[in-house]
Amino acid sequence: MEDAAQTMISNLEKNYGKTLEQWIQIVRKEGFAKHGEIMKFLKDNHGFTHGFANLVAHKTLKSDAGSAPDVNDLIEKQYKGKEHFLPIYEKLKAIISEFGNDIEFAPKNAYISVKRRKQFAMLIPATKTRYEIGINLKGQEPEGILEIDTKTNGMCNHKINIAETKDFNPEIVDWLKKAYDAAH
Repeated sequence: MEDAAQTMISNLEKNYGKTLEQWIQIVRKEGFAKHGEIMKFLKDNHGFTHGFANLVAHKTLKSDAGSAPDVNDLIEKQYKGKEHFLPIYEKLKAIISEFGNDIEFAPKNAYISVKRRKQFAMLIPATKTRYEIGINLKGQEPEGILEIDTKTNGMCNHKINIAETKDFNPEIVDWLKKAYDAAH
């Protein structure tokens, strides 16, 4: 999956006229500290698509797995004060890994992106009392435990909230598998 990120980096100059390093310098000159600010700036002022803006934002803030000195540092940071959610993450990672050998778990600062050809899920220790599983299933009506997600800026269009390990159930696995299948 690292090939996908490299392809995007290669296409950045072709699509937007500057290299990744040049875009990082442009963003740094603006003084943005937040991912959302960078995204908005690149989309509104430079016509970036969501994916390319996200790439530049992560690389500028060094908040993606490829920029972090140690991926485990990102995971540790996400779960600091929320360690009780680590068993949920480990269980989800093990189950999702069984879907196929084309899955990438890409830790960011606040969540873990789960990708096939494209992102199909996000694993998010959202608060100390809520764990969110973001799911990409365009066109799917909310049903059962699957809700519409209005907060991840289009990165996922549905979510499932759980509070404890005991809330984990087969319906979660079914929705994740459907999202994985749809991401081919």
